[in-house]
Amino acid sequence: MIIRTNSVEETIELGEKIGLSLKVGDVVTLNGDLGAGKTHFTKGIAKGLDVDDYVTSPTFTIVNEYSGRIPLYHFDVYRIEDIYEMYEIGFEEYLYGQGVCIIEWSEVVKELLPKNTIDIVIKRIDENTRDIEIKSDREFCIK
Repeated sequence: MIIRTNSVEETIELGEKIGLSLKVGDVVTLNGDLGAGKTHFTKGIAKGLDVDDYVTSPTFTIVNEYSGRIPLYHFDVYRIEDIYEMYEIGFEEYLYGQGVCIIEWSEVVKELLPKNTIDIVIKRIDENTRDIEIKSDREFCIK
């Protein structure tokens, strides 16, 4: 399914709708070029999970943790050079823990991800427009 958003606000709103449907143990991958809107989409997911904190990209910290109705673990693995670095930060504990994981640049750790991962690809069309492709066996109420 591909959904077009025409503003940052619409991208966040779509993320929120996805976030409302997520449950403990869900893993969401976000892929797209730099500036595609992955962090804005994550802000929406966080909103759907009732996270009150300000959401930022964990580019230099690898993972940010947020409290909400379900804990949110937001990964940015862009700077990971070796997949074993993920084991060092306790990735499996997050992945199979009591929260939702969002993983930006997930291609780097693809072999570590569960089969039922929700894959989302964001393509920047122009300054405001994004095509957001959701690949999942699950249905989401996003109308």
